[in-house]
Amino acid sequence: MIPVTTFRDRRVALFGLGGSGRATAHALIAGGADVIAWDDAIASVEAADDEDIPTGDLRALEWGTVDALVLAPGVPLTHPKPHWSVELAKAAGVEVIGDIELFVRERRAHAPGAPMVAITGTNGKSTTTALINHLFKASGRDAQIGGNFGPAILSLDPPAPGRVHVVECSSYQIDLSPTLDASVGILLNLSPDHLDRHGDMAHYAAVKERLVAGVEPGGTAVVGVDDEWSRAIADRLEAAGRTLVRLSVLHALDDGICRDGDTLTVREGGRTVFTVPLAGIGSLRGAHNAQNAAAAFAAARALGLAPEVIVAGLKSFPGLAHRMEEVRTLGKVLFVNDSKATNADAAERALLSFEDIYWILGGKPKAGGIEPLRPLFSRVRKAYLIGEAAAEFAATLGDAVPFEMCGTLENAIPAAARDATASDAGHPVVLLSPACASFDQFPNFEVRGDRFRTLVRALPSG
Repeated sequence: MIPVTTFRDRRVALFGLGGSGRATAHALIAGGADVIAWDDAIASVEAADDEDIPTGDLRALEWGTVDALVLAPGVPLTHPKPHWSVELAKAAGVEVIGDIELFVRERRAHAPGAPMVAITGTNGKSTTTALINHLFKASGRDAQIGGNFGPAILSLDPPAPGRVHVVECSSYQIDLSPTLDASVGILLNLSPDHLDRHGDMAHYAAVKERLVAGVEPGGTAVVGVDDEWSRAIADRLEAAGRTLVRLSVLHALDDGICRDGDTLTVREGGRTVFTVPLAGIGSLRGAHNAQNAAAAFAAARALGLAPEVIVAGLKSFPGLAHRMEEVRTLGKVLFVNDSKATNADAAERALLSFEDIYWILGGKPKAGGIEPLRPLFSRVRKAYLIGEAAAEFAATLGDAVPFEMCGTLENAIPAAARDATASDAGHPVVLLSPACASFDQFPNFEVRGDRFRTLVRALPSG
């Protein structure tokens, strides 16, 4: 735990008592704060009571006595309208912050300059966060991972000069962190997302920009420049004199890190200074993972890891569960669990990463279905349809892709394994990339991916 001493003997209201909210409450109490916490869900209040967290309806609070409202990131700050607790706090002139902000204040108070990497972006945050953490651990460094991915940040070990904190930050968390000042700030990419909570794309991008614009003096901003929003942010950072590393997997760069086939090229002043081979690293397959690897390389190098050490760490990265996870190779057939692909945009990354695909898809459909994936149908040898979306997806596939109505994973996996094994493809891939939510047949995508993994491992090897 990281005791929040910066609010010692001060009164803090806290709203949101999920797991991270309760961790925040305990950290504030351990640091000597006077905490009063609440949630709209009575079950969450009861869970806090069971953990001896002081609770009380914040509507009845004397807000003139309160020094801060600590808000859970899932609670609306601005859009579609501020939560009632936010309105009460702002009416009283009380600052509204989140747990990441508490962390950075503790870092400045007790270990200024302790290494911190903060990662954001619409896509790729979790893989990049896990990869950076892996690089430091593999090099023998003390690394702590948390935030939007992993444990609640205040449940980690405290900041210290020799300890690297690797923190994934959602746009909601950045919005609640007005003084976020990482050693390395990473913005991977921007595309429309969570606009119900940010109003429009301009506000969403402005919130994300704060993470890279706020890096501490001497720190490094790392920005993917393959979309117009992020490219404009990089240009503003350069104009402001920030130390900047640009990333691109689509274009050559004179300065920055760019992709050239299966290699990352590190360029300075128009000259190649290092190359990073990615060929053969199954966990970093595809252009999107090349961007994640480029960001991780830039962060690790900025914090002192030698390029050769970084390359060794990249090669040993196991990847994340349910995200293009290589489960098993049976004969010539590779089985890949991409259960996290709950929409067409996510499934596109997997389809772009393989050829000769035996594609298991379906579930609870999302708006737009798989029509956006039509340009990639040529990569698919056959499709195996499961769940509620099966009939809709069959109509979309039509005559473009042979398909089989399987209904369940239990039927789809042996059918796909049979066909892939019998094919003339040299390296066929049985790919679970559902392009759907899981809720018709599974509680979540993790349970769906676990079931795929179990069934694949049970296939006979003979």
